[in-house]
Amino acid sequence: MKKIPTSLRVWFVIHFVADMIFGIPLLLYPVWVLGFFGIDNVEMLTARLVGAALIGIGGVSLLVHKKGIETYQALLSLKLIWASAAIVAIILSLLQGAPENVCWILRIFIIFWGVWAYYKWQLSK
Repeated sequence: MKKIPTSLRVWFVIHFVADMIFGIPLLLYPVWVLGFFGIDNVEMLTARLVGAALIGIGGVSLLVHKKGIETYQALLSLKLIWASAAIVAIILSLLQGAPENVCWILRIFIIFWGVWAYYKWQLSK
């Protein structure tokens, strides 16, 4: 049976921390968080739902970081789908005039997508 690399377990904890850092404030203070990125036109429900999604995905990362290969395979698939959809959404928003500061959010999702894709590939060998 394949062993989960320690580095992947660490990435799951990093993902938990990053998602909580953005998710909790986004859920509670969406105007402030998005204003920090130069987004003035804030729709509260959508922003809070994104915060809730970040909290859910990040929370699961912490809860399962000691689990086995099947759990990691499933969650890596979820994380890849989530990051891919977020990347497309951010690019479309940039093309429609979102502030340039949103590129930082795009970079974060691209980095996480790369990490998840690398480990998904490693575990499927």
